[in-house]
Amino acid sequence: MSKVRGIALLALALSVTAVPADASAAACKDVGNKYNLPFQVCDDELFIFAANYKPFEATVDESRQGTRVFDEIIGNKLRAAFPDVKIKYATWDLPVRYEDLKKAGVTPDIIIEDPKSRIDRDLEPMGWVGDLTADLQKAGIDLNTLNKAAVELTRSRSDGGIYGVPLFIDEHVLLYNKKIFDKFGVQHPKPGMTYDEAYKLAKKLTRDDGLDHYKGYMQHPDQYLEFNQAGLYPFQPTAGEEPKPEELKVDITGDGWKQYVENLYRFLTIPRNEFTTVTDFFKGDMSQPGHLAMAVETVSRLNMYAGNELFIEDGDEESFKEQAKSVDIGVTAIPVLKRGSTTIYQPNTRAAFVPPSAAHKDQALRIVKWLVSEEAQTEISKQGIKAVLQTEGVVSNFGKSVPALANLDTSAVYWGENAAVSNYQNTEFWDLPLWSVFRQHVLRDGMTPEQSLAVSEQQDIPNYIKAQAAAGKDW
Repeated sequence: MSKVRGIALLALALSVTAVPADASAAACKDVGNKYNLPFQVCDDELFIFAANYKPFEATVDESRQGTRVFDEIIGNKLRAAFPDVKIKYATWDLPVRYEDLKKAGVTPDIIIEDPKSRIDRDLEPMGWVGDLTADLQKAGIDLNTLNKAAVELTRSRSDGGIYGVPLFIDEHVLLYNKKIFDKFGVQHPKPGMTYDEAYKLAKKLTRDDGLDHYKGYMQHPDQYLEFNQAGLYPFQPTAGEEPKPEELKVDITGDGWKQYVENLYRFLTIPRNEFTTVTDFFKGDMSQPGHLAMAVETVSRLNMYAGNELFIEDGDEESFKEQAKSVDIGVTAIPVLKRGSTTIYQPNTRAAFVPPSAAHKDQALRIVKWLVSEEAQTEISKQGIKAVLQTEGVVSNFGKSVPALANLDTSAVYWGENAAVSNYQNTEFWDLPLWSVFRQHVLRDGMTPEQSLAVSEQQDIPNYIKAQAAAGKDW
């Protein structure tokens, strides 16, 4: 008996010593990057990767990591909701990019991205999207509860299925400087204001006062076309869901497009109200802050102008604080096309994508379900971001965790209905150079709206598609 027991103990000892000392540790993959900074993703981590939402890039530490903004907005709450899940988060280019991950053989479990242009441009070529219809049903994620236009926009790029789940919207709103309106005794704009009414205000507030010149209105023409609220879609149906480049058909010269372009064109022809940029509402590219009456901007930049430190890039805090002294911010909805309408821009949304080959797919779907829950969406709204779940509780909590927004009436952020893209079946989305309509042909070439649309349709767009196809692109 003792001999048998001894042999058994010897066998056990041999089996123990044969196991590597670090066998229980997770395997990790190093991800190279152009900054030559260390970055790893381990097998026991659920990896979330976000791109194309500038606030996530606002704070960068000494090792070029950008995690703080995401963590404070929702990441910390997410980890508290899933204490047993080891979550790793990274922002694009801090320090890794898509191509770095692909080269290292790392597939994110959740990708937070812009579904409008980045599905075809980035995610499909990587093989990181697939139809989630069955997965969402199994996970209990009901898209019918979310912003309809955001869901439809995501669906429009999903080749007949649904590739992602909208999470939040960087909504466009109309910001205005109350000081200018009060200085000249002009009534403040309100939600439901038409473009005709905005045009009258723009003419009235483009004026001089001694050495001061005030511009009345700015609205970025690229965004005006890209998120057009008239429901216009440039692509025409083809024979299949994924047409080849030579099969693409585009129409931007119909009456609807002409009327839509003419609507903004008149603002650009107001003497001395020349468009430059609205990337800085405080100045609008002018030499002095506080001389721009109205500008269409995003909610993320509203946070920046109001002084929400999370949304201001490191090092810019003092300059924004100084410029803010010249502006008393008002917030309303963007103008509508006709009286009685409540239709605003198409949603500037970000969605969550779970790649088919994600290592922790089931876990990722559970997290996505939580991210669109009342709890998570309320937290997102509290942080000054427009949620896609728009219950009374979510809406009423907008900005409640942001002291910088406390004294602003931000009720217009949730006003109106986002325009929804339609008639997108059997089309392929290419990031068309619609910027040429205004910024090239109107503002530089001096063309009329009708001329600019015709030249863009007949020359710019076909040339762009041919050039991209020749470079091997197929989006």
